[in-house]
Amino acid sequence: MAEAGTSEKLMRFLESGIYRFESSKAVFIDPVRVLNRSYSRFKVSPSAYYSRFFDTHGSRAGVSSNTRKRKRKEKQAATSLNERELAADRRHQEVRAFLLKAHESLRGANELLSVMPSLRSGEDAPAENIETWEPQQSLIELGRLWQASMFEITLNFPSSEEQTTGYQRILPVFGNLVVNDMDDDVEAEFLNSQYIIPRESHFYISDLKHIKNLVPDGGDCGFHLIVVDPPWENGSAHQKMRYPTLPNRYFLSIPIKQLAHREGALVALWVTNREKLRTFVEKEMFPSWGVRHVATFHWLKVKADGSLIGDIDLFHHRPYESLLLGYCSRKSGDSEKLSIDRAIPDNQVILSIPGDYSRKPPVQDLVLEFIPGLKPLRCVELFAREMRAGWHSWGNEPLYFQESRYFQPPCG
Repeated sequence: MAEAGTSEKLMRFLESGIYRFESSKAVFIDPVRVLNRSYSRFKVSPSAYYSRFFDTHGSRAGVSSNTRKRKRKEKQAATSLNERELAADRRHQEVRAFLLKAHESLRGANELLSVMPSLRSGEDAPAENIETWEPQQSLIELGRLWQASMFEITLNFPSSEEQTTGYQRILPVFGNLVVNDMDDDVEAEFLNSQYIIPRESHFYISDLKHIKNLVPDGGDCGFHLIVVDPPWENGSAHQKMRYPTLPNRYFLSIPIKQLAHREGALVALWVTNREKLRTFVEKEMFPSWGVRHVATFHWLKVKADGSLIGDIDLFHHRPYESLLLGYCSRKSGDSEKLSIDRAIPDNQVILSIPGDYSRKPPVQDLVLEFIPGLKPLRCVELFAREMRAGWHSWGNEPLYFQESRYFQPPCG
């Protein structure tokens, strides 16, 4: 509850989860508040979402020690950067000023800083061991079994104006479009786990070989916004243990044009700071998808006290990732059909406290304004690990963060 004297700007943040800085092209996002607008009876648990970067006092010594070690190593190697590393450093220097200005805006927003430490508080008990949690069953492993087509999920629909009593719908969970067509949250059961499905949402679980089954029959049923968060190939064994990765060239086969609405689509692609990856996207992936790059956003990761999660100039551990935005027309050779009221500002900065590993902040409020047309717009996330109201979610584990343990008990 906001206290007396709270500014109108902070009140809007507490309601929407978005705080806009007037002095820079930057916003601060509380993903929990943004995601909770997808739900009516259930709410995302703040303590479960914010499982890291809140114990700043207890972790500072360890982090600073590790940072000093990394700095020493990188200082020793600074004089022997290869051509690709030099290109990565030049790219970093181009955006560094935008990142620092955004962080300066955050450090000067005293009213926002005063509430950030409380973002993890909620009605639920703190999830002390959230990082040790594991799904009761791996959807990825189950989907590879020959019995996959026989696994079923049970949707438990609550009563409504049309239905005086609740009812169930039992559907195949793999290789099938599962739909919650109600304007309400739905609880689902699969094997020994419980899931929360947001209103008017769809999910399709399959591997990359079957993504074409997601392509709509007609252009009018295509998507205006396509968010892609690929499991980029990564040499880190630690990262591979958290989620399986794929060779980058596999992603060239994603049918972006076929998924796009007949009037075109805005494509938002999450990428890391690896120069090899950025070059691959710019030279091969976007051209093969028919996407014209128009702007880049940057996600700057901070702690609950407003400090960065790491030194901004650490070469291999920079505290930000990028979101590449581009437009795609439905057919090859067509002029761009998607009408654009105004150009997307380049180098916008999104600040937020990170959640679990690989979990990205919800950015729909920041990009949907650049897609004019009839509402509601059709949106899809590829390689999704969670769901949003009104969206399609595709991947081999779109239910990952939909498990009931990531939510507070239902209201009322």
